[in-house]
Amino acid sequence: VADLWLVYCKPVPANGRELWTLFLQCSCVTVVIGGLFYNWMFASLEYPWHLSVAMAISFSLLLLLTLFLVHPARCVFTMIMPTLGTKQGRKLLLSTCVMIVVVNVIPNIISNIKTILQVIKCICKNSSDSLLNSTALLGTASWEFGDAIQETSHAINIYQPMNGHFQFSSLKNSSLIYQQMHLAGEKIGRDFLAVEVLVKDSVRIGNKLVAGFSVLYLCFESTWYLKNYLTNFRFDNFYITKKLEHLAVDRKAAHLLVSPPKNLIRPTGMKLSREEVMLCLVQAMLLTVALMLMLVVVAMDHFAFSVADTAERKAAQFSMVPVTLSIKYRAKIGILSSFLKLFRLPYEELPLKEFKKSYHHYLTFSSAHCRISPPTPPDPSVLLVIGLLFCILYATVFLGTYAHRLCRKIAGSFFESWEEKRALYLYKKLSRKHKEG
Repeated sequence: VADLWLVYCKPVPANGRELWTLFLQCSCVTVVIGGLFYNWMFASLEYPWHLSVAMAISFSLLLLLTLFLVHPARCVFTMIMPTLGTKQGRKLLLSTCVMIVVVNVIPNIISNIKTILQVIKCICKNSSDSLLNSTALLGTASWEFGDAIQETSHAINIYQPMNGHFQFSSLKNSSLIYQQMHLAGEKIGRDFLAVEVLVKDSVRIGNKLVAGFSVLYLCFESTWYLKNYLTNFRFDNFYITKKLEHLAVDRKAAHLLVSPPKNLIRPTGMKLSREEVMLCLVQAMLLTVALMLMLVVVAMDHFAFSVADTAERKAAQFSMVPVTLSIKYRAKIGILSSFLKLFRLPYEELPLKEFKKSYHHYLTFSSAHCRISPPTPPDPSVLLVIGLLFCILYATVFLGTYAHRLCRKIAGSFFESWEEKRALYLYKKLSRKHKEG
């Protein structure tokens, strides 16, 4: 393995055997990366399979030529690999969490909101039916009361109206109301479907944009690191490497590394520098913000289900409201009553007609004939999967530091002469500080 790594890191192969070994190594790496690239394009980003195959083949051929012919590009690509498992892997996992929420949680919220709207529609329909039926009751009551008045006028035989009935008009045809309610329900359903489609399309497009930007950013970040590594001795040069230890032993200055300054760390150790700790904390805070937003969406799912379930149960328990219309009518006649009243003389009134009747009606707000889809409970596995993925995400935050150290070791393996110069620069810096102290 060490010999294969040396061949892979060499700028120019020494002989034909190393040349074929390098070609086989690059070919194996290209096949693996090409397969992962196809799966990423087709499964995660949801591109058509023929486009994914064409992109994967083109990318693989270009990658093979680049790795085989360009030594710095081979170094940059190798440094991308540990970063891919931490930073880019973190972005892919975060993107997966977003897709889980969009595919499983948001449609469930919309479905429960539709259930709530169906309950409201059912209540409106049944209450409007009851109100329309109550107008028919009022019409019957008014007609019978008119008959009583008509009989009274016949009994007096002094003044007879043409028709003693009340003219009470009500809406007999309720189809217009039902039609308007049906149109309103269909419009709300179309609006919710449009919102659901818009959210899913926006997330897909956003994932594709984020994925493309992330790949470009990875290449830029590795290139930027290699450029600073090869041009700036102070850049990322605070590690106690084996070359630095050998240099100190050769120059009989091993005491410099016995109690090194606090800002120096061993690349193979678990200790984190202050800068590395601050960077991890910032990234963990950003992850926490994303976690809070997803938990808000999940909480909305539980709230929508609770409201829909309560609305459905309460609507089924609505009792009928009794409505009673009572009419009391009494007609009397008094002979010379006005004259006798003027002189405060006693007089007697003769009863002509007495009408007393009650009409009963019930207002209903729900019916068994209403088509209400049952509320959909939240999937508990969604919250479990999101929790596990975020545990991995928080772990990648701290693993990213060690991946960064691995990138420096890779750069040192590809450019050994430059690594020796950097070790010499750090050694002189430590010697100068020791003499000044």
